[in-house]
Amino acid sequence: MRSIVRSLFPRSNPDVPCSPDKPKLSADVAVIVVGTILLFGGLGCEKKEAAPAPMPPEVEVANVVQQNVPNYEQWVAQLNGQVNADITPKVQGYLLKRAYTEGFFVHKGQLLYEIDPRPFIAALDEAKAQVAVAVANQSEAENNVTRDRPLAEQHAIPQKQLDTDISTLAANTAQVQSAKANMVQAELNLSWTKVLSPIDGLAGISNSNVGDLVGTATKMTTVSDINPIRAYFNISESDYLGRAQLISRAVRGGKGQSASFPVEFIQANGDTFPARGKIMLVSREIASQTGTIQLAADFPNKEGILRPGGFGNVRIETGTTKGALLVPQAAVIEVQSMYQVVVVSPENKAMFRPVKVGDRVGTNWIITQGLKPGEKVIVQGFMKVREGTPVSAKPYVVASVPEGN
Repeated sequence: MRSIVRSLFPRSNPDVPCSPDKPKLSADVAVIVVGTILLFGGLGCEKKEAAPAPMPPEVEVANVVQQNVPNYEQWVAQLNGQVNADITPKVQGYLLKRAYTEGFFVHKGQLLYEIDPRPFIAALDEAKAQVAVAVANQSEAENNVTRDRPLAEQHAIPQKQLDTDISTLAANTAQVQSAKANMVQAELNLSWTKVLSPIDGLAGISNSNVGDLVGTATKMTTVSDINPIRAYFNISESDYLGRAQLISRAVRGGKGQSASFPVEFIQANGDTFPARGKIMLVSREIASQTGTIQLAADFPNKEGILRPGGFGNVRIETGTTKGALLVPQAAVIEVQSMYQVVVVSPENKAMFRPVKVGDRVGTNWIITQGLKPGEKVIVQGFMKVREGTPVSAKPYVVASVPEGN
């Protein structure tokens, strides 16, 4: 180092003065140069340490489970009331009052609407008066017959007069019956000004408002019996023929048969309706236009959760698959209608493997080809790995849903 400094800064002869053409380097420059040499010289002598190996990515794995699982088939269904009563008035008049709350349950015989009764009260009074006139005429005719009968027997009056009296009595008696019938009809018309619910059920939106002129062609609202509620669905002729005997037993077998043929309803949000249903209707014919036959299943609906018009799916257990291989649905990767899973080898390395899938069973998926029982598949974290990547595996735990959600 001393020689380097001497070469850079040769020592001048003290006896020879400095030449004006060669300026003397300052001490600061010398310090900077020496420091630079020491710095780079020291770095050149250090040894480089090797970078630590990356940690294997952490993944969650689940075992391939083998067990017997039920087979299901499902069809699109639409809900409707078992009985849907269209409320139409039996008389014409102006609407005075709507007495029910739209969208709420009503009872059989409950008042729904009231039509102006005054014209019908007047008609009933007139009918009663006509009955009174007819009864009076009948009474007069009876008196005439009573008076003239003995006179005719004594030949005091012509027999023709008695015959006329008897005919008049018969006519007046008929008029009394006609007048009474008109009075009964007037009483009915007056009672029909109060429109009552014919069934227990759920009342719909009102189509008539106070002040409207309503008549026998006016559909005022609809009341539906929704407990049980009915789900209508269509199945193909081949599906029906394959299960015709089972369906027939379910419909006609009496008590206890429906328990062996349960029907589930999958709601529009994907949730399964808690109550099980049973087949209650099979159409008499197969539709020639579509090649399907209509069935209907009834579901208990005491709280009115299911409403008419709603769509969903009915699901029916059709058999059992023995020894099915199950993996969580989250473990299956779908790319352009091709399916694969990531298997963890005994050496804890990720191995991508194509598989064939079957039906979904709850949160699992049936694998029909590509896996063996007991193998481990990555459920969470397969996006972090490549083929042959070492992994740090830990068991997959299904997230629990907090109560009340």
